[in-house]
Amino acid sequence: MSTDPGFESHALLAESAPGDNSAPFTVTELSGRLKRHVEDGFGHVRVRGEISGWKRVASGHCYLALKDDSAALDGVMWKMSAARLAFQPVDGAEVVATGKLTTYPGRSKYQIIIDSMELAGEGAMLALLEKLKAKLAGEGLFDATRKRPLPYLPKVIGVVTSPTGAVIRDILHRLEARFPTHVVVWPVLVQGTGAAEQIARAVRGFSAMAEGGPVPRPDLVIVARGGGSVEDLWCFNDELVVRAVADCSIPTISAVGHETDTTLCDFAADVRAPTPTAAAEIAVPVRTELLAGVEALGTRSLRCVRRYHERGEERLTAVAQRLPEGASLLAAQRQRVDDLGERMRRGLSKRLADARGDLAHASAALRPPLILGRVARSRERLAAARLTPQLVARPIAEAHQRLDRIWRVAESLNPDAVLRRGYARVEKRDGGTVTTGEAARRAGALTLVFQGDDRVPVRTERGERPASPVPVQGSLL
Repeated sequence: MSTDPGFESHALLAESAPGDNSAPFTVTELSGRLKRHVEDGFGHVRVRGEISGWKRVASGHCYLALKDDSAALDGVMWKMSAARLAFQPVDGAEVVATGKLTTYPGRSKYQIIIDSMELAGEGAMLALLEKLKAKLAGEGLFDATRKRPLPYLPKVIGVVTSPTGAVIRDILHRLEARFPTHVVVWPVLVQGTGAAEQIARAVRGFSAMAEGGPVPRPDLVIVARGGGSVEDLWCFNDELVVRAVADCSIPTISAVGHETDTTLCDFAADVRAPTPTAAAEIAVPVRTELLAGVEALGTRSLRCVRRYHERGEERLTAVAQRLPEGASLLAAQRQRVDDLGERMRRGLSKRLADARGDLAHASAALRPPLILGRVARSRERLAAARLTPQLVARPIAEAHQRLDRIWRVAESLNPDAVLRRGYARVEKRDGGTVTTGEAARRAGALTLVFQGDDRVPVRTERGERPASPVPVQGSLL
C-alpha cells in the first residue's frame, strides 16, 4: 500500500469511514429528493420559447420541447390542459408556457409540466397564422376552383354563431327586411376555450343533415361573429374550423368581424362577407325588387303575346284577302261534272238505240224463210253442179251450229225477252226507257210494258222516296 498521503485507495468493500454517520442514498431516493427540490424551487414558472417536436399521442397527452438559441427544455401537457388550448400549436410557434418543473427519474431528465400556453405576443400570433395559412393553401383548401355559387333564393339558412349576441339579431332583422326566410341557428361559443371545436362541430353537423329530417337541411350556411381583436377572432383561424368550412357540402358564407378583419375561415368559405349584416344581404335578394322584376317580366310577356297575336291576325287577314272565294274555286269543277253527267246520259241512250238497231238488222237477216230460201238455192246450185251430199254435209252442219249460237246471242240481246219471264219495262209517256228510280220520280207519268206489248199507264208521287224497296212481281217500281 502506498504511503503517499495524497493517494486515496479504493477498497474492495464499501465501509463507513470513521466519524461518517451518513448512509448512502439509493438511486430512487436521490431521484426523489431531486424531484422534490426542483418542484419546490420551481413550482410555478413561465417559460418563453419556440415549440419544437409537438406531438399529440392517442391518449390525448401532448409532448414537445421549448427551445431558444442555446438551450432546450422538454415539456408535457396532459390531456385536460391540452383541451383548453385556444390555438393549435405547431412547430416554430413562439409561446409562453406556464407550469412547474419536475424530473423524470426513469431517464434522469427534468421537464416542465405545462398547465397553460399562450402565443408570445401578437407578432407570434401573426407568424403562426402565416404558417398555417401557407400549409392549408398548399393543400388547395383556398383554391378558387373549390368555390361554389350560392343559391339564388335559399329556403332554409343555417347560422353558426352565438345565440345571445347582436350578430344573430342583425342577421334576422336584415333577412326579415329583404326576404323572410326560415333560419336554423346552431348556438356556439365564438371566442375562448372550446370555441373552435364547437364551431367546427356545428358546420359539420349542418353538412351531415339529411333531406326530409325533423330539422330542415339548410341550403346555405353562414358562419358569423362580430368584430374584435386578433385574439378574439383566433378561433376562426383554427385548423379544425377551416377544414370543416372547406369540407362543408353546403355553400358557406364567412362573416367574421368587420370589413378590415380577415381570418382563415374567410379563405375557406365560398363567399366572404365584410359583416354579418352584409352576409344576410348576400344570402337573399330583396323581395320587393324580385316581385317588381317578376311583374315586369309578366307585363313584357303579355305584351309580346298580344303583339304576336295582332301580327298573326294581320297576316291572316292579308292572306285571306288574296284567296279566291270557295264558290269560284269549284265553279269549273261543278260545270264539268254537270257536262259529264249529261254526256253520259246521252251516250247511254245512243248506245242503247244503236244496240237495238243492230239487233233488228241481225234478226231481220236471220229469219227462217230467208235462211230456207238460201238453203234451197244452194241445193239447186249443188245439184246443178252434180255434187254429192257428202261434200256439203259437214259445212252445212257447222253453219247450223254457228247459226244456233248467233240466234242464242240475238235472243239474249232482245230487250223484250225478259218480258216473257214476268218482268216489265218502264218507259216515259213521251218515249224513252227509264233506268233509275230518280228518273222515274222526276218523270211522274210512266208506262209499264209487259209481254205481248201490253201497256199499263202509271204515275209516281214526286219527291218521295220509299224507306226500302218493295219488290213487285212484273214491275220495276
